[in-house]
Amino acid sequence: MNWTDERVEKLKKLWSEGLSASQIAAQLGGVSRNAVIGKVHRLCLPGRAKAGGTAAAPARTPKRQPAPAAARPANYPARPTAPRAIARPAGNVALSEDVDLDGLEQVAPMPVSSAVLPISKRLSLTDLTERTCKWPVGDPMKEDFHFCGCDSTEGSPYCAYHAKLAYQPVNDRRRAAAAAAAAR
Repeated sequence: MNWTDERVEKLKKLWSEGLSASQIAAQLGGVSRNAVIGKVHRLCLPGRAKAGGTAAAPARTPKRQPAPAAARPANYPARPTAPRAIARPAGNVALSEDVDLDGLEQVAPMPVSSAVLPISKRLSLTDLTERTCKWPVGDPMKEDFHFCGCDSTEGSPYCAYHAKLAYQPVNDRRRAAAAAAAAR
């Protein structure tokens, strides 16, 4: 459906008479209510009073495009520009090569108290059972990748040491987060 000049004039007339977009669409035929609303907005037709008695929001005025620099007179003032915000490194960009890390403090990891570091049995995936620790050690893409393999505690996939690493109490996590935030 094309918006011919006649249809646009009829739309303007019906809109000014206070008909709804659905009623206008029915009278024009071959056009949806949404198409009527879209055309009304593009034409910047004034709003109408609503049934509740409140006035509709004023119609938008079309935005003026600034004149090209060549068309402006020589004494035309330059448009002021807002200062740009300085980008700060975040996420994985923070560790890129161009970021200076010399002035930053190192945060030591929270030690796991009363834990003895187990000697790994270096099991492969096929050697794991229900009673062996399934803590991965190393890079899975390397040949020396293995699992801890020590005896796991009842109902846990990990040995006592790795369970303490995996399941930190809420208070310890909060303390670790607070210490990391304080170091910044």
